[in-house]
Amino acid sequence: MPTAPGLTSRPARAQAVDQLVDATIRLLATEGPSQIKARSVAAAAQLSTSAVYYHVGGIPELFQAVVDRGFAELARAFDSTSPSDDPVADLFGMALATRHLAQSNPHLYDLMFGLSTRGSYRPSEPRRDHDRSEAFRTAYARLVQTATRLISSGRVRADEDPELIADQLWSCVHGFVTLELAGHFTQLNDPVRERLQPLTVCVFVGHGDTAERASASHDSVRVAPPTAVSRVGPDTVGD
Repeated sequence: MPTAPGLTSRPARAQAVDQLVDATIRLLATEGPSQIKARSVAAAAQLSTSAVYYHVGGIPELFQAVVDRGFAELARAFDSTSPSDDPVADLFGMALATRHLAQSNPHLYDLMFGLSTRGSYRPSEPRRDHDRSEAFRTAYARLVQTATRLISSGRVRADEDPELIADQLWSCVHGFVTLELAGHFTQLNDPVRERLQPLTVCVFVGHGDTAERASASHDSVRVAPPTAVSRVGPDTVGD
């Protein structure tokens, strides 16, 4: 007999939600968003179908929890890029972390940025800043903080707006990632070095850095994906 709502302990409820979110992320990676249904998620989480509604509220709420997990992992990946004396390199490291998350689970990335292949999951209207989740704001704040360090470093003009830099980089990286996931760069041996790096170098140069210094900073960053986003991939979800 199900436990009454008022008697559900916080640890038990949090564990159930984590199980449901993990199962959904795994199904997204292997089956895509069209297969995210209460029954399939519950089965993958080894819970009853009613647990989806009881612990989360329904499929829309479950998807929001999944999106929040994605941005939380992205923020954690950003944090793993330890602040150095080269904020340009740090920002490029964040770009690579974003790319790795997208490659680990493209459908999760689509949901995070409102690009789900299932139209019913797309927001009915654009979200305003105050509607963004705390998880999104945390990840975005990491980007702005590093852009602020960039300005303080003297590498770019002192009167630059850190949010403008952050938005330009976010847009640049998102465009590259979206095109790469769609197979537009398969003809390239190294899409990061041949496309993403020149794009982001141009952003920094546009704000006052030199092409030589910006390129050197990018070259100093390892392309190997960070480990901080491991929980969003199909092989590790549910750890």
